[in-house]
Amino acid sequence: MRILGIDPGLQTTGFGLIDADGPRLSYVASGTIKTSAVATGDLPARLKIIFDGVREVTARYQPHCAAVEIVFVNVNPQSTLLLGQARGAAITALVSNDLAVSEYTALQMKKAVVGHGHAAKEQVQAMVQRLLNLPSEPGKDAADALGLAIMHAHAAVSFEAMGRSTTLQRRQHAQFKGGRTY
Repeated sequence: MRILGIDPGLQTTGFGLIDADGPRLSYVASGTIKTSAVATGDLPARLKIIFDGVREVTARYQPHCAAVEIVFVNVNPQSTLLLGQARGAAITALVSNDLAVSEYTALQMKKAVVGHGHAAKEQVQAMVQRLLNLPSEPGKDAADALGLAIMHAHAAVSFEAMGRSTTLQRRQHAQFKGGRTY
């Protein structure tokens, strides 16, 4: 199964792709989609770059599913709203390519990849490098995206097992809350 992780951002959106074969994970690609070529105040143009960039990544690498980071609330509500719009552009690009999209918080991803939810970006980079046997640490945004893909690879196994044992349908939004599924 090929999984695409997306770490949305208005200036830099990270992406990372892995192949998951049971417990074995292998690196496919990672990078960033940057909107710095467009004026800061031109929000529609920035959103178009994110949308087109995510569509290009999905067309090129043909993932089977995607994992996107859930936006947290900043001190500045305007920043949160802008980040939410960038996230919306990325999710729209994914679903327009008929990909199933799962959503995870940064805390969930860090806990799954590093072992504790308040890990520093550098710790995420180091663990992603180690888990995927990369020759060097990926960039911060790409590492977060790869971390989301890694987390989804591990969570997908659990969700498949739960799906086989119950008739309940799994929710793809906010899959874990306080260590429980709902």
